[in-house]
Amino acid sequence: MNYKIAVISGDGIGPEIVREARKVLDVTGKKYGFSFDYTDLLMGGASIDVNGVPLTDETTEKAKASDAVLMGSIGGDAKTSSWYKLSPDKRPEAGLLKLRKSLNLFANVRPAYLYEELKAACPLRDEIIGDGFDLVIMRELTGGLYFGERKTIEENGVKKAIDTLTYSETEIRRIARRGFDIAMKRRKKVTSVDKANVLDSSRLWRSVVEEVAKDYPEVTLEHMLVDNCAMQLVRDPKQFDVILTENMFGDILSDEASMVTGSIGMLSSASLNETKFGLYEPSHGSAPDIAGQDKANPIATILSAAMMLRFSLDLDEAADAIEAAVKQVLKDGYRTGDIMSEGCTLVGTVKMGDLIAERIQ
Repeated sequence: MNYKIAVISGDGIGPEIVREARKVLDVTGKKYGFSFDYTDLLMGGASIDVNGVPLTDETTEKAKASDAVLMGSIGGDAKTSSWYKLSPDKRPEAGLLKLRKSLNLFANVRPAYLYEELKAACPLRDEIIGDGFDLVIMRELTGGLYFGERKTIEENGVKKAIDTLTYSETEIRRIARRGFDIAMKRRKKVTSVDKANVLDSSRLWRSVVEEVAKDYPEVTLEHMLVDNCAMQLVRDPKQFDVILTENMFGDILSDEASMVTGSIGMLSSASLNETKFGLYEPSHGSAPDIAGQDKANPIATILSAAMMLRFSLDLDEAADAIEAAVKQVLKDGYRTGDIMSEGCTLVGTVKMGDLIAERIQ
């Protein structure tokens, strides 16, 4: 079987980490009897440099024509890059927001898993992490504050900025169903996070989530205010299975969850639409300060590729093989700089990709 994969390497360390993910995918495909046709596309700063805009219609259409999209990282140094002298709608990240909307990628899945071998890198105390934790943040990705109407006006000589937070029942219901579906395959618990003590949008969120929960009697539902959830993630992350939340809250909480795993360089993500199509990318940024230095950790991108095999291509056995290879490399004591600890062997981006590919073979 041959699959069409759109590849957006992006900016900064993006091309380096995507290169390693493709290496691992090709080795996995050779072992399990499938192959890939890759189409390289530009988005973000790389697209601005060539096309003058962060995302072209041609890129969007080619992405739509693929079976899935594999992406690196987007953006640069906001203090020094000429990209950030442009208006906000012309900057690299605007391309990503537009692509998510164009492809209807409303469901963002971000696992946060603490590997046994990386407990020393976790900033939490041993008595908190215990045997480790394994949670998923299900974030609504195409609604809410980031996509609402925004404007800046002036009243009596004073500037006022207005950002609009809007959610419909339909938007909430479809992300809630995705969250409960994933919970059914895990430990059957959903923590719905909102700010229902203040926001009307959160009160609607809570009401719709409770309706959806009636269709999943095996799943335990709890509600939690977002400020409490932020605290509980560092107090007792083991209590969570699936965290279901809206766009901005999910953006913040998923970054917090990534850091309690020891390194954001380890965390994959998937953005899915209502079919099996998805965009797969690491949770971290473009790290321009280490770009081109063979220092970046490619594991998050490699694990994102495994998610692509699992969610979009139904290749569970191959996905399992990649995840097992990552665990074995860590068990064998190999580390990139971001997860380095005493007694381990420091390797670069390319070597880490080689080691994971070797263990799949």
